[in-house]
Amino acid sequence: MAKFEVYQSGKNKDFRFRLKADNGQTILSSEAYKSRAACVNGITSVKKNAKDPKRITKSITPGKMFRFAVTAGNNEVIGISQNYKSESGRENGIDSLKRNAAKAEVKDVK
Repeated sequence: MAKFEVYQSGKNKDFRFRLKADNGQTILSSEAYKSRAACVNGITSVKKNAKDPKRITKSITPGKMFRFAVTAGNNEVIGISQNYKSESGRENGIDSLKRNAAKAEVKDVK
């Protein structure tokens, strides 16, 4: 089952989340949050915005990799995908986001 993993990282022990698909692959990773509550609010925003095409921004990296970001209503980036080698890979990632985000449970991991 898909899940949002909440974890702490970095020297400041900031909170982050990643959305993992049923197969264990990471679909989306977040920015750093100062508190767990703010991180969970980010997850709630992803769940709300994942199916809205206006909230998905597609991009190409300088190294010619494809990725996407999910933005909130205020146009702030909530999460960024992994890099994909092809546009079709990115589209599969977006489809996985849409299928999995709303029903994914939230788990704390170390």
